[in-house]
Amino acid sequence: MDEVKLNIFGFGNVGRATARILLEKESVFKERYGLVFKVLSISDTSGTVWLPEGIDLHEALLVKENFGKLSAWINDYEVYNLSPTEAVREIEGDLIVDVTNDKNAWEWHMEALKIGKGVVTSNKPPLAFHYSELTEKAEGKGLPYLFEATVMAGTPVIGLLRETLLGDSIESIEAVLNGTTTYILTQMEEGVSFEEALKDAQKLGIAERDPSGDILGIDAGYKATILHCLAFKPITFDEITVRGIADVSMEEVRKSRREGKTIRLVASIEEGAVSVGPREVPRGSPLAVSSTQNAAVMKTDLLGELVIKGAGAGLRETASGVVSDIVKAALKIRGA
Repeated sequence: MDEVKLNIFGFGNVGRATARILLEKESVFKERYGLVFKVLSISDTSGTVWLPEGIDLHEALLVKENFGKLSAWINDYEVYNLSPTEAVREIEGDLIVDVTNDKNAWEWHMEALKIGKGVVTSNKPPLAFHYSELTEKAEGKGLPYLFEATVMAGTPVIGLLRETLLGDSIESIEAVLNGTTTYILTQMEEGVSFEEALKDAQKLGIAERDPSGDILGIDAGYKATILHCLAFKPITFDEITVRGIADVSMEEVRKSRREGKTIRLVASIEEGAVSVGPREVPRGSPLAVSSTQNAAVMKTDLLGELVIKGAGAGLRETASGVVSDIVKAALKIRGA
């Protein structure tokens, strides 16, 4: 049985969902892959809990959910005040799992790769701004750098581009990549105002307390940038055009509906050109998704048109992508 040591950074909603799946599927990972995961450290904004013998994830979840912060955990665990870079350097581990929103995380991702640790992340900005440096460093070191959950949650669009369509040349991608805006626009079609739809999305945990990244198109722009890096060549978020849904009026939504169309926040991706913005799509289009669904329509030289559709938001859905990458990375590290 191969033991793989994990350091988890971020213990918010996605981090806790990831921990729950590691617990639930512990026997599956042993039986199916011969893998045992030992979590040596967990970091949240209050500090880092570190135990060389391994952390009890049940206890970690209880502490976080009852007290809201890991620093409240004082019994058998010491809480350290370490920066992410210090934690990466000082704590033993095979694999860094980054489920934070830290825009500067690329720096400690690089540090992890330099010292021989693989990285799994759901964090989009490091890749949207530093894709080349990170993937080249990982390749040079022979280490996994995996990021399925950065785009379309656990729906495996990254794996499709990175590992499956290796003989195809991608011609274009059109995609709806942000579940929050899909939810808001779907509600507006039912007569709910933008403001009320946004409040509902926040109550349901679909939208963040600060929803600007979603409604201004930034989140979809990050994801579109990552898809371009995979399908064509590395670019950065600074090179793309982004417009959100904040100025989409109820009248525009109603007019679109009368004409048998629907407005969605669509990313258009071709080689050297990426744009994100609200666009009318026919009701029968694969892009006319509802609720929090995402969809991507890829055109390739060999397959023609390929549609991939699935959950684009949700805690277990995002954790699905993270955990799949943890398993994949562990198998690579162990040479399976």
